[in-house]
Amino acid sequence: MASYDRSIPPGGEGKITLTVNTQGYQGRIQKDAFVHTTDPGMARFTVGITAFVQVPISVSPRFVALKGDADKEVSKTVKIVAGLEKPLLIEEDRSRLEGKVRYEIQEVEKGRTYLVRFTSIPGNTGPFSGFLNLKTNYDERPVLNIPVRATFTLDKTRQEK
Repeated sequence: MASYDRSIPPGGEGKITLTVNTQGYQGRIQKDAFVHTTDPGMARFTVGITAFVQVPISVSPRFVALKGDADKEVSKTVKIVAGLEKPLLIEEDRSRLEGKVRYEIQEVEKGRTYLVRFTSIPGNTGPFSGFLNLKTNYDERPVLNIPVRATFTLDKTRQEK
């Protein structure tokens, strides 16, 4: 979102205010705004903002995408890291993985880092989407939602038989 002085006299100064909504972002972000002028020597220029968004809990990647052979296990791991000084505790809340994907939560560094490993359950075919919700002890982010999308197909040589 931008606000700015509509008219600036030649040789004068003006003010441009840029506001960035950082909700849903974590880590380093960069945003650019294009400024159009009536100055023939500089009809357009760019103003950039770089920021580091510090979050109470970092989740990377923010979603899980599994794709592969329906008869083989396919796995992806999500890393969860505490961004505050106090210890982070997580526990299973609910999921919609419906017997297609299982998960395992491992505490790597006590109260700081967790790994959640998602693994397909062999025998399922087709597209699937679900989620895993984890409760936390952080008031700043009481629930972590990890979306899961998956596509499992049969090996083409077996489909032809």
